[in-house]
Amino acid sequence: MGRHDTCNKLIFFCLSILLLHNTLKNVDALACNWGTQASHPIPPNIVVKLLRDNGFNKVKLFEADPGALRALGKSGIQVMVGIPNDLLASMASTVTNAELWVQQNVSQYISKYGTDIRYVAVGNEPFLKTYKDRFVRSTYPALQNVQAALVKAGLGRQVKVTVPLNADVYESGDGLPSSGDFRSDIKTLMVSIVRFLADSVSPITFNIYPFLSLNADPNFPREYAFFPGGGSGNNNGGGGGAGAKPVVDGSISYTNVFDANFDTLVSALEKNGFDAEKVEIIVGEVGWPTDGDVNANKALAQRFNQGLLNRIVQGQGTPRRKTAPEVYIFSLVDEDTKSIDPGKFERHWGIFSYDGAVKYPLSLGNGRQLVPAKGVRYQAREWCVLNPQAAGNGATWTSSVDYACQLADCTSLGPGSSCAGLDPAANASYAFNMYFQKMDHRRGSCVFNNLGVVTKVDPSSGSCRFPIEIDTSRYNETLRPRKNSGAGGGMWWRMVVTAVMVVVWAVFY
Repeated sequence: MGRHDTCNKLIFFCLSILLLHNTLKNVDALACNWGTQASHPIPPNIVVKLLRDNGFNKVKLFEADPGALRALGKSGIQVMVGIPNDLLASMASTVTNAELWVQQNVSQYISKYGTDIRYVAVGNEPFLKTYKDRFVRSTYPALQNVQAALVKAGLGRQVKVTVPLNADVYESGDGLPSSGDFRSDIKTLMVSIVRFLADSVSPITFNIYPFLSLNADPNFPREYAFFPGGGSGNNNGGGGGAGAKPVVDGSISYTNVFDANFDTLVSALEKNGFDAEKVEIIVGEVGWPTDGDVNANKALAQRFNQGLLNRIVQGQGTPRRKTAPEVYIFSLVDEDTKSIDPGKFERHWGIFSYDGAVKYPLSLGNGRQLVPAKGVRYQAREWCVLNPQAAGNGATWTSSVDYACQLADCTSLGPGSSCAGLDPAANASYAFNMYFQKMDHRRGSCVFNNLGVVTKVDPSSGSCRFPIEIDTSRYNETLRPRKNSGAGGGMWWRMVVTAVMVVVWAVFY
């Protein structure tokens, strides 16, 4: 065999390896939201390792959290960092404010820590109807100023802007995706924003929540909220189901609300002169909560999220847009201090519990399963419960329960939730313990007018778990993550490159 033939075969071999790498890279390309509104958050370095251990190589932050941005440095994880809505007016008022924010929250972390920031999310669902037009005038100029600030900082090619929007910015008069258009009150604004993003080669971002569709309408067809074949759903009300009755839209039959919702957006884009296949679309949030509501439980969350992950791994698009969107799962971990104005389920969206424990099995593709966080440290194994001697007179501890639940998270006690079946005394114990844990077992935090008592016996019962909080005082810099090339496969790829180099040396030298 001549050297020319050998060279051709070597080139073919190398191209095959590259193709295999790209295929595996697509399988491993998982993205999620990392919210930080927790009284006892998992230390950022442990969260970054949790992300990498589970193959997440993209993450969205709702604000420029310093600890998270530092920990993500040189982790191989791409970052979308958010600007909260309350800063939009400041960003819109002058480009100088945008330049200062970019310098402090983007440039600094890229240059000093090696954080791979790819997107800046300007606001979060700023056009929700519940905001009563509060951010309508500031969002677009803020977007323009942040883009200008990135360009001035020399980051215009590396970091793109976007605006995460709720799916209510588009609508369909007859309920069919093909009739989709932008909401009439903001249509001109939406067209301007999409055109600006397209001209900037930046993505548009939309949040889609089938759970909220089901939860808001008692007549919503239950099966239509889930993906066909998404999971076994064989316990705790999951229900495998026979599949939803399709919604027929011309030649297309929609079997789930996610596809129909997304394609309503596609129609809105096309109706306003955009080529939906050429516009980059990100699904910024999509998921299912596990507690705080009758429709929020682990079985339904497992069913929905497994179906979602199957689509992501397979690179599946929708009937009107074959290109699969980039999808950020909502969310990574539970957050016990989030606002519950939308519902008590708001604190329970995580695929992991507050401490990084796996809530339910999920297959991540390529034979991988969810694995829990490692290195989490807890407070002492102690719980605060209602003193048995006081259990006979509920009237004496009602006010204490109310006080505890005003300051701690009692969302698992509501109707249909995991602790809804507790008797009144156990209900009081749960409230006392949540306050006790939030107060770090501090002296006096289990008194409640002498109604509380500390126990070392776990009072958990059935589906209702009495948690012990994370001890956030015991972590230090020794937990800094290893500095390598990234999540899910960096070491494997370096080994392949080394092997190819050896083959090249053997053939030519």
